[in-house]
Amino acid sequence: MTLAPLLAAPPIIQFHAAFAFAAIGLGAVQFLAPKGTWPHRGLGWAWATLMILVAGTSLFIHTIRTWGPWSPIHLLSLFTLAVVPLAVLRARQHDIRAHRRAMIWIFTLALVVTGLFTLAPGRIMNKVVFGG
Repeated sequence: MTLAPLLAAPPIIQFHAAFAFAAIGLGAVQFLAPKGTWPHRGLGWAWATLMILVAGTSLFIHTIRTWGPWSPIHLLSLFTLAVVPLAVLRARQHDIRAHRRAMIWIFTLALVVTGLFTLAPGRIMNKVVFGG
């Protein structure tokens, strides 16, 4: 394992990865911590901001080009940019069931699934985790 490939990557990729790592860690804390408390709300706003940053920075990364400069991963970015504000709105409306469901989908699709795709051979995170 080495950070060298990530440190050699363009700054947008470095920022994107840093935001994603922070969102994974903070998201895990949110899942385990008590809900409905002031810390949950405060950390939730931080996590929502991180998710917007993760999705936003991804729109400037074009290492996989399926349709012009875009790839299927960019569709998940658009999903995230649309659903994060809706999930926050649901919490503010006290629709906790919809809020919880949306946040779980965002975490699963935008962090876990896309994170697994970054481990594909030839990708920067594959080189970070497995060397090469």
